[in-house]
Amino acid sequence: MKNFISTLFFLTITLVSCAQPAESEIKADAPETMNYELEVVIPELTNPWGMVFLPDDSILFTEKSGSLFLFQDGLKTVIEDLPEIYVRGQGGLLDVELHPRYKENGWIYLSYASPEGKEEGGHTAIMRAKLNGNKLTNKELLYKAVPNTKKGQHWGSRIEFDHAGYLYFSIGERGQRDVNPQDITKDGGKIYRLFDDGRIPDDNPFVDINNAKKAIYSYGHRNPQGLVIHPETGVLWEHEHGPKGGDEINIIEKGKNYGWPVISYGVNYSGTKFTDITEKEGMEQPVFYWTPSIAPCGMTFVTSDKYPEWKGDLLVGSLKFKYLERLVLQDNKVIKREKLFENTQDVRNVRQAPDGYIYFSMEGTGIVKIIPKKQ
Repeated sequence: MKNFISTLFFLTITLVSCAQPAESEIKADAPETMNYELEVVIPELTNPWGMVFLPDDSILFTEKSGSLFLFQDGLKTVIEDLPEIYVRGQGGLLDVELHPRYKENGWIYLSYASPEGKEEGGHTAIMRAKLNGNKLTNKELLYKAVPNTKKGQHWGSRIEFDHAGYLYFSIGERGQRDVNPQDITKDGGKIYRLFDDGRIPDDNPFVDINNAKKAIYSYGHRNPQGLVIHPETGVLWEHEHGPKGGDEINIIEKGKNYGWPVISYGVNYSGTKFTDITEKEGMEQPVFYWTPSIAPCGMTFVTSDKYPEWKGDLLVGSLKFKYLERLVLQDNKVIKREKLFENTQDVRNVRQAPDGYIYFSMEGTGIVKIIPKKQ
C-alpha cells in the first residue's frame, strides 16, 4: 500500500505577545526532515471516527455510518447488537474507549447519536457494554442528552478517563449557539464527568444548583472533538471547532466557562461578526487558537521513545487541511507548529497505542501507523 510522505521546508517561529494566547501567527510549516513514514494498517475505510487498542493488540474502531469493527490478525469482524444509532450530518457512531481496568472488567464505552427519547431526531449518548465474541453484551446507557433535534451538526463527542478513573465526555452545542452552551440547565456545549458506572460525583460543580445538569464539568464549548489527559499533570485537555477561525485548545477546569459564543476568535462563516469581544471576566482564554480554522479532530500527547523528536508534544488531526499537526509545548504554551504528512486525507483521530506506536485515521483511506524510515 502506498505510503504518504511529505517533506518541505523549515521556518523559524515568532511568538506572539504574552498579552493574548498564541495563535496562528505561529505558522505551521513542514519539518526540515521527516524521519517517519506511514504504513496503512486497515485500508479502505470511509469515516473511521474512533479507535482503541485491546490488550491483545487488536483494534476496535467505529465507522460513523453506524458500524463497530474488531481488527485482529489482519481481519475485520463486524460487531453485532449495537444500540440504535441515529445517523445524520456529523452524527452517528462516534468514539470508543476502554475502561482503565479493562483487563479486569471488560467494559467498553461508546459515544453515539441516539434517537432515544420522545422528540424526533437524536442527541449524543454514552453507553458501556462488553464484547463477547462478535457481539456487544451487558449494554448500559449511562447518559443521554436531551431534547432530541433533527439538526445534524455539533454532536461532539470524545470519551476520556482520568488517572482517578473518572469518565469524561464531550457534547457539542448541536447547532444551537445562542441557547445551549451558556445554560447549565441544558445539554450541549459541555464537558461532562461521571463515575465509570454512570453515577454523578458529589463534587461535580453544579450538583447543588436547581435544574442544572448535574453531570456538567465545564461549559461554554462549541463542538469538542478532542479530549486527552496530560500524561504528567493528569489534567484534561480539550480542543473544539470554532466557526470561521477560532478553533481552540483548552485546559479544562471544574466549573469553568470557556466562553462560547460570548467570546471567540472566530467569525460567522459568512465573514460577519457574532461577537465583538475575545475576552471577558469569568470566561477562560484558550491555551491556543487557530485562525484560520484547521477543523481539529482527535489529539494525543506523545510519550513514546519511538519518536524522540516529538516526545512531550501534542498531535492534532486536521480535517480541513488534511494533515497531522505537531504542537511543541513549553509551560503549557504552543511555541512551534509543524505540518506532518501533508496531502493525505481528512484526519479524523490520532492515538498512541500501548506498544508506543502512533496511529491515525483518515476519511476515505483508513487507519495508518507512523513508523521510522528504514535507513
